Amino acid sequence: MSHLFDTSRCLTALEQVNTIVAVIEMSQAKWLIAALVPGLKRQPLKKLDADAPALLKLLQRWRDEAGRAGHTIKRIVVAYEAGRDGFWLARWLRAHDTEVYVIHPSSVAVSREHRRAKTESLDTESLMRAFLGWLRGEKRHCTMAPIPTLEEEDA
Repeated sequence: MSHLFDTSRCLTALEQVNTIVAVIEMSQAKWLIAALVPGLKRQPLKKLDADAPALLKLLQRWRDEAGRAGHTIKRIVVAYEAGRDGFWLARWLRAHDTEVYVIHPSSVAVSREHRRAKTESLDTESLMRAFLGWLRGEKRHCTMAPIPTLEEEDA
């Protein structure tokens, strides 16, 4: 995947009619995945066990649903916030031809009322807003953490 990369903004044009955009809110046992899928009126929100192959299967299902709605998906982009889970999922998804980014957690703005009412769905909404802004090339939405190799992360 030879797309251009800048930690502060995406340099690849976002074509929403043929791109699935997904964000993952991760906990130890469960993942909450929110997505924008072309052709679907609803914005899917799915809770999965923390299982990378199940995530890939879900993304493929959404690709198939978009296809049935008349949208040929050319790009799937996924993001999640850096955390204790590290970068293994990003490396795994990249190894399975999925474009993935890891959001630097301190770069996502959180409103004061959201700080008090922290829920997973609010988290996915704010992650999605920040990620979409970044994908559109707008500055100051969020920054991405470089994804280290396993050796770099272990060091």
